[in-house]
Amino acid sequence: MADKSHLYLVDGSAYIFRAYHRLPPLTDPEGTPVGAVYGYTTMLWKLAEDLDKAEGPTHLAVILDKGSYSFRNDIYPEYKAHRPDPPEDLVPQFPLIRDATRAFSLPCIEEAGLEADDLIASYARAAQNRGWDVTIVSSDKDLMQLVGEKDGARIDMLDTMKSARIYRDEVEEKFGVQPELVGDVLALMGDSVDNIPGIYGVGPKTASKLIGEHGSLTAALDAAPGMKTSKLKERLLEGRDMAELSRVLVTLKEDCDLPEPLDDFKLDGVPPEPLAAFLAKHGFTSLLKRLETGNGSPGRTTDLNPAKQGTQSAPASEAGNRQPLPDMPPIDRSAYECVQTMDRLEHWIVRARAARRVAVDTETDSLDAIRAQLVGVSLALGPNDACYIPLGHGGTDMFAEKPDQVERTAALAALKPLLESDAVLKIFHNGKYDLNVLARCGIMVAPIDDTMIMSFDLDAGRQLDGIGGGHGMDELALRHLGHTCIAFKEVCGTGKKAIPFGEVPLDKATEYAAEDADVTLRLHCHLKPRLATEGGTRVYQRVDRPLVPVVAMMERHGIKVDRARLAKLSDEFAKETSRLEGEIHQIAGQEFTVGSPKQLGDILFDKLGYKGGRKGKSGQYSTDQAILERLSGEGAGIADKVLEWRQLAKLKSTYTDALQEAINPETGRVHTSYSLVGAQTGRLSSTDPNLQNIPIRTEIGRQIRDAFVADAGNVLLAADYSQIELRLAAHMADVPSLKDAFANGEDIHARTAMEMFGEVNRDTRGRAKTINFAILYGISRWGLAGRLGVESDEAQAMIDTYFQRFPGIQRYILETQEIVRERGYSETLFGRKTWFPRITSKNQAERQGSERAAINAPIQGTSADIIKRAMVRMMPALEAAGLGHVRMLLQVHDELVFELPEGDVAAASTIIEDVMAQAARPAVQLTVPLGVEIGTGLSWGAAH
Repeated sequence: MADKSHLYLVDGSAYIFRAYHRLPPLTDPEGTPVGAVYGYTTMLWKLAEDLDKAEGPTHLAVILDKGSYSFRNDIYPEYKAHRPDPPEDLVPQFPLIRDATRAFSLPCIEEAGLEADDLIASYARAAQNRGWDVTIVSSDKDLMQLVGEKDGARIDMLDTMKSARIYRDEVEEKFGVQPELVGDVLALMGDSVDNIPGIYGVGPKTASKLIGEHGSLTAALDAAPGMKTSKLKERLLEGRDMAELSRVLVTLKEDCDLPEPLDDFKLDGVPPEPLAAFLAKHGFTSLLKRLETGNGSPGRTTDLNPAKQGTQSAPASEAGNRQPLPDMPPIDRSAYECVQTMDRLEHWIVRARAARRVAVDTETDSLDAIRAQLVGVSLALGPNDACYIPLGHGGTDMFAEKPDQVERTAALAALKPLLESDAVLKIFHNGKYDLNVLARCGIMVAPIDDTMIMSFDLDAGRQLDGIGGGHGMDELALRHLGHTCIAFKEVCGTGKKAIPFGEVPLDKATEYAAEDADVTLRLHCHLKPRLATEGGTRVYQRVDRPLVPVVAMMERHGIKVDRARLAKLSDEFAKETSRLEGEIHQIAGQEFTVGSPKQLGDILFDKLGYKGGRKGKSGQYSTDQAILERLSGEGAGIADKVLEWRQLAKLKSTYTDALQEAINPETGRVHTSYSLVGAQTGRLSSTDPNLQNIPIRTEIGRQIRDAFVADAGNVLLAADYSQIELRLAAHMADVPSLKDAFANGEDIHARTAMEMFGEVNRDTRGRAKTINFAILYGISRWGLAGRLGVESDEAQAMIDTYFQRFPGIQRYILETQEIVRERGYSETLFGRKTWFPRITSKNQAERQGSERAAINAPIQGTSADIIKRAMVRMMPALEAAGLGHVRMLLQVHDELVFELPEGDVAAASTIIEDVMAQAARPAVQLTVPLGVEIGTGLSWGAAH
């Protein structure tokens, strides 16, 4: 440790709110909200690790705000008056955050009547006066006034969000003045967050210019009378009192009595026992595991980093039946190799063949896998045993200097046999993207494992240790490995200063790219064993894993769209929305922006006087879909027209305009991107463009589908499961009457209408159809009443009648909810788990929402599993029948869309229908038949 003392002062209050907004809600085993606590703990831990890598502190303390009142409120009662109260679920976390700080055996300093900034200023000056260096861990602009040096003792700042040090040059770059004058700039410009008035109309640039030219706030204000007549002169003259008041408010108090002496901040190590007890109490199992094993920590011993202390004092609390992380060394980016010669590339290929498995990742110049150009490939064979093979670095300019790298064609030719070898398992994270990039380079990768899919099949909907439920690599690395990956923006920058990955220097590119492969391999070591022990193998191996290359192929195929038809639809939609706007304005009696929720709310509830308006926290009326539908039901004609306007405007922007922009100039087709982890129940979702939300039964939806067309000489074939969720409900709930109806090919809605109402007509069948689907989504009496336009008591009577006629459905609902409450998850017929962490929540809305979702998840999830199995089997079946040229293009809800020569429709239809109808077998033997409806046409609309 250095001879000179170095004090680190952590702005803990800033950490708290960053942690709260960074993580989703989380509760500990006692039901107390702890999302911000967990985030704060991980941020404090990361700070400790980061400081280990640099010259660590000798002294450290965390400074917090004691309360919202300070001496500045006596000076100016409106100070911070506009700040909202902290979120309701954050308030009980404040004392726990103090507990977390003390669990690290770190001083936690706060004082009534003083802000954290004042305590930081006082401690910083006291330490500097003793000759200590001081680093303030914060990016707060007010604290930048303190930056500087005195008698060789330096005060600087550390912005942990950007991993950047802030000293005099950085302050001057931000404010245009040296730190000593920052308070003068702040006094002129004011601060809306803290309600510091400043001078109205004087912004940061003007304030900086004035202080820079005149040297101080007083000099700038004194010079105002002599300035040329202007708005600025008037504002300076009129606002002098406010500016001088503001200067007092922004001035940090540097002479506070110190609640604890500086010497008490000396770091003497982190005793593991208090931290372990804290982590165990609140269910932070991954951090506890990290504390016990030291995983994810730098190698050398330190007095600060808790992960290096080691402890066995408190056992990790159980989180499901997750398995312990295999013993692996901490990530060491310095161990990665940049492969720049063919000899070294051959060396890695030989080793990968011998290992029989290799983690692979690609670096490209675009997120669009169908347009992206390959920049490099990374491989990993073991922890820290990883490399990066640059293939396209050095920029796109032909005169740009390019670093030494293996010639692209030769490198790909060498990698192709390895990546296509059946004897070597290739491990990816979100491998669909990499498969498409490599396929466009002529490499058809197989076999594969995908850690993103593994994570989804194990933990869909689950929240583990407060790190949310996502399945991205960075999130999983933090959750399972206790490691923070290099962020893309750290190597490529952001905004106007961002550079393509191909221009990143090779040393930084190697650390970033090889780390991705290394992390992927480590995640595989952790997740693959869990599949067997936690019951995830069946859905992973039989449903999701084999689907990855199938979906990748569909994305590469894309689908042709008629640009001229889309342009015509856009024009028609524009004219129609314009007409509707005119009618809406006429009803309102004035012009306003229909797309503005605030203006619309004011018109509906203030001017037109409709009842039931409610304002949110922003102070404006809610005008969401439910509100407008309610007003429509009450006879408000303007609501009907706004709903129609919104639908047309959305369809225009989302589809008819966006689809034209999405046409790939090289292929002339639209290539949607499917996500295998986008929907919690296992359904595929699509983006860029999203094809899942095109209206199904409306004329407008059909018009949009008409723009999806086949190539000349071909037709589109749409194969749609008929009422699959109702069929699965009949099987899973074991309802004899419904099973008989499906077996006999009856109209299921007519059968339900007869059972419930004793007669079948258009009205009773329509009601039966609504009830059939609504019941499976756990609808309430009020929800059903809204859909049917009846009173809630009548809706409840219908629900009661439905359960009397079909008792198996009610039994299924109650049993499913009970199982989910007990286990925490639902399960499909193929073993897909969907977790519902809030089904036992004390919050009624959260609990009931989870209960409703839990009813439908096994049914919708099984439906998703079945169509996925059909997709996996489809091309082999078509190829075996000599129809390998048939292309599967889209999967939307319960429908598959193909493109094929018109002459092959009859033969292909037989194969497609059979594969879809038998997709559940042999894994699951259904007691109802799966009906499949097939249509063909020159467009998707005609085939649907």
